[in-house]
Amino acid sequence: MSTQDYTDIQNTTEPQNPAEEVTEQTQAEASDISIEALQAQLATLAAGYESAKEQALRAQADAQNARRRAEQDVEKAHKFGLEKMVNDLLPVVDNLERALAAIDTGNEALSAVVEGIQLTHKSFVDALARHQVIAVSPVGEPFDPNLHQAVSAVPNPDVEPNTVINCFQKGYTLHGRLVRPAMVVVSKAP
Repeated sequence: MSTQDYTDIQNTTEPQNPAEEVTEQTQAEASDISIEALQAQLATLAAGYESAKEQALRAQADAQNARRRAEQDVEKAHKFGLEKMVNDLLPVVDNLERALAAIDTGNEALSAVVEGIQLTHKSFVDALARHQVIAVSPVGEPFDPNLHQAVSAVPNPDVEPNTVINCFQKGYTLHGRLVRPAMVVVSKAP
């Protein structure tokens, strides 16, 4: 007999070891335990994935909101960047209007001056209008505290109470935002 044959016979004739049976049983239990552990680990990973996904969506939404706010800020800066300059130029318009009101239009010698002031005033007002600066002259309209500043209240039975009956100084808006309120006289009940 050869050595090879001897080992083959020995492998086939040896009775099974009880320790091997215990090992196989332990492996089966271990596979059951490892399946439960793997399922628990899978559930933990799934929860972590959902949490990370939610955080990523929130971060994306925050970035989009920040971008939108920045765009709005830039837009407002473009729209209302002229506000200080407009405030500085409005007294010039007021002075031109006062000059037109004070000058004697019946005097022929001053007709050229009157025409020059009128053209200057018109070109000035048109330039302001091109930049969305709109005059607020509310005579005859109801008093609006968002646009008007009441200088005084006068009893007047001819008009309804809280109606603007005189405007001392025009107000102005820039792109719909109030730059200067109109200074007005308001009627009140007698």
